[in-house]
Amino acid sequence: MDPDLQGMRAFVIVAEELHFGRAAARLLLTQQALSKRVRRLENSLATPLFARTTRKVELTAAGHRLLPLARDAVAAFDTAVAAVRPQTPTALRVDVFAERFTPLALLREIADREPDLGVEPSMRQGLANALPAVLNGELDAAFGRVNDAARPWPAELAHRPVSVVALYAFAFEGHALADRPALRIADLKEAGIAMPDPGGADEWRAYLARLSEGLGVPVRYGEVAVGVRDSARQLQRERHGVAVGEKDIDLPHYPRLRQIPIVEPTPLHVWSIVWHRENRDPRLARLLRALPRPEAPPVGTWLPDEDRAALNRRAGGPA
Repeated sequence: MDPDLQGMRAFVIVAEELHFGRAAARLLLTQQALSKRVRRLENSLATPLFARTTRKVELTAAGHRLLPLARDAVAAFDTAVAAVRPQTPTALRVDVFAERFTPLALLREIADREPDLGVEPSMRQGLANALPAVLNGELDAAFGRVNDAARPWPAELAHRPVSVVALYAFAFEGHALADRPALRIADLKEAGIAMPDPGGADEWRAYLARLSEGLGVPVRYGEVAVGVRDSARQLQRERHGVAVGEKDIDLPHYPRLRQIPIVEPTPLHVWSIVWHRENRDPRLARLLRALPRPEAPPVGTWLPDEDRAALNRRAGGPA
């Protein structure tokens, strides 16, 4: 068989994480692309390396035997490359909240355009969790919803919006609202929003509280979900309320899951990037220049007042 370094590296990262989503984020790949690399290696070796279930990922006996040798092979290749390549500084450390949301997609797009801009993503499941690391220099930047993430806001940290996403409703087949082409806010006032408990994502909990207060939609929480599949199981049991999430959220394929536009008005969520004002790393400046500047929110949409004001201030501003 021909050497498959991409597959070997993918195997090592998945073996370290035992989670395809986190491993894909570390490699700046989609889960589908990562799975293809692992599957290609397994096919070449004619043996499975992972035992996959809906609940967990484990190494097979062959995977356990291969792991130390694969680590050595990847390390030897990296050492050989480093011996002939000019030395470069370590990658930018950027928190993307979680692997399924917009920030990771933005970083992948930038990595495609500027492959020499190394970025090492982390996922702390909430901007409030990442801010201390940005303050102390452990992280170069972090993505999240800045309003409600910290009170008071640290004066050392700067931020600006980079993306505005529409929220959709999510329901499985069999739910009374699953076949609607769109859901009005009036429909949600009756059905309500039912979500897994946000855990440490304080700014997301605050956003939903503002949505509930501003639009009159009741919000209730279940248990804290352990991963995407646990969230899906909670949603499958739901017969009255619907979940809400990003329009283009990166989810596993669930054939019976319906994503339904919300209208009259459409709720929007603003993603911002946060960085330390004293961070002079030129790669951070490159990243900030590469990130988009969203337009002012259109008519017929809803945002918390603070988010809308920040977006209006920044839209069309100087680079």
